Amino acid sequence: MPPLSAVIIARDEADRLPDALRSVAFADERLVLDSGSSDGTPEVARALGARVVETDWPGHVAQKNRALALATHPWVLSIDADERVTPALAASIRAALAEEPEVDGFAVARRNHYLGQPLSWGGWYPDRRVRLVRRARARWGGTDPHDRIELAGRVGRLAGDLDHHPYRDLQEHLDTIVRYAQRAAEVEPAAGRAWEPVGRAAWRFVRGYLLQGGLLDGTAGFWVAWRGARYTHLKWRLRAEAARDGSEHGRDDR
Repeated sequence: MPPLSAVIIARDEADRLPDALRSVAFADERLVLDSGSSDGTPEVARALGARVVETDWPGHVAQKNRALALATHPWVLSIDADERVTPALAASIRAALAEEPEVDGFAVARRNHYLGQPLSWGGWYPDRRVRLVRRARARWGGTDPHDRIELAGRVGRLAGDLDHHPYRDLQEHLDTIVRYAQRAAEVEPAAGRAWEPVGRAAWRFVRGYLLQGGLLDGTAGFWVAWRGARYTHLKWRLRAEAARDGSEHGRDDR
């Protein structure tokens, strides 16, 4: 098996990072890129045998590209502090690399958890993401905070799940909705039409809860669909406001 680096970007993740690091104990290198934690995250990572680099926060995409560049091995597995490589996925990774793969990256199925429940419907599973790549053939792209790997080559698939526990509690979910919506408005204002915030939010709920079967996940499925709709409404409202403010500022400049 060629040497493998597992990389994690983190800030104030002392409570969740240990499980993430233990789940990639099979990697030859475990790298944590910390951006100003105040809860002892770097010390926790070092105590668990990880290599730690402390830096600033340039944004999701730029930070993940930093981590990719700092990895020392040709194959890189990128996970977040709220994700766990399951034993089945770990075995699949080892087997795939041992066979000298003909692809340049692998997508994994991400199993999202909400209110303590794994989600199977509503567009939340298998939620495939490219996470295992040849370092020389990959870079992170997308628009903050929604990053994605861009791969110059073929992509294979791995068996096993990447468990994802995105929110510690309801308040963290609500705070994330506001933060991500504000960021989306900053990077991509859009004037849109008056009906768009409500119309897009309603479609988001109908698609996730009804068309994609979110109702089959019970209470968790309802709240995921409802809060997804809330995020969509807030994002489009803030984008319209940002576009309007920018237009008015432009008129003032003239």
